[in-house]
Parts: sequence; C-alpha cells; structure tokens
Amino acid sequence: MIQAIAFYLFAAVVILSGAMTISSRNPVHSVMWLILAFFNAAGLMVLVGAEFIAMLLVIVYVGAVAVLFLFVVMMMDIDFTQLRTEVVRYAAIGLGLGGLLAVEVMIAAFAWNEGKVDLARRAAPIDATVPNIQALGQLLYSRYLFLFEAAGFVLLVAMIGAIVLTHRERPGTRAQKVARQVARRPQDATRNVKPAIGQGVEL
Repeated sequence: MIQAIAFYLFAAVVILSGAMTISSRNPVHSVMWLILAFFNAAGLMVLVGAEFIAMLLVIVYVGAVAVLFLFVVMMMDIDFTQLRTEVVRYAAIGLGLGGLLAVEVMIAAFAWNEGKVDLARRAAPIDATVPNIQALGQLLYSRYLFLFEAAGFVLLVAMIGAIVLTHRERPGTRAQKVARQVARRPQDATRNVKPAIGQGVEL
C-alpha cells in the first residue's frame, strides 16, 4: 500500500514539475522545477529497485547538469519579449517535432511488446541475491567492455575539443604572461614615500 502511495506521489510531482518547467516564464524557475523533477524521478527509480539510476539522477543531473543550467541561465541577459516572439515563430516546427517524437515513442512501445520473448532470451541472467550496482558493473566490464571504453574515448575527444576551443588564439586579445608576472619583484611594483604634512601624494 505504501509503495503505491509513494509511486503516485512521485509520479504526480514529476508530471507537475515537467509541466511547470516548460510553462514557467522565468528561466531560473524552470531550472528549479527541473531539479524537482529529477529528484522525484530518482524516487521512482528507487521504488523499482534501480538505485544506481537514482544515484545517477541525483549526482550527475542534479549535481552537475542542472546546476550548470542554473549558472548559465543566471549569467545570461535574456530578453523575455524577444524570447516569446521566437517561441511563437517556431511553434509550428516545435509541434511538428513533438508529434514526430510521440509517433516514435508509440512505435518503440509496439516493437517492445512484439519482441518481449526475444528480449527475454537475449537478456543477461541476473541473480536475485546480487545487488543492482554489482550486477550492472559485472555486465558493463565484461560483455560491454569495448563499448564502454569507446564511450569513454568519445567523451575524451569531446573534452579535448572543448579545451582546444577555449584556448584558441583570438586576434585583438592580450594573452597572460605567467613568467613575467612571477618574476616581478615587489620593489618594481610599489614605491614607499613619506610626504610632508599637507603635501599629498604624487601620482
């Protein structure tokens, strides 16, 4: 009974938070609603026994992605009037993409129902006494080791690309000279003077 109550509570809050995320006028409020949706989705994952996915939602999405969204939104100077104009302009395209996504979800659900038997035959057997995280780790580092390494390599390339783009040479900018700053002596930067009373300081 308590599990059903918790499920409906978490599910209702997730749906409400998702609706408020896309309907809030303030982007900061949208990010806050998104964080609430992530927390309640993590609660749903705990209810079904997927505690690893719940930890990923809290640590990765709430602790990193949502916080990054929040900082970016708060640092940007957003013109809300222009933003609403752009939303109205591309509303037809957004509705078309949303309809296409809904059709793809229905096709995926139909294919899932049709292939349940084959999926059960191909799925990796998991002992009921093994914890979720341990079973996932054993499967990830045995059967899917090369795919896991390939995903890590893709992320490494993306990180290197971001660093290269950040440190690229830009015309008209003054680069920092660390060696010159370190070699600077205090007596070269300051001058001790003792002016007379009423004389003031010469700049």
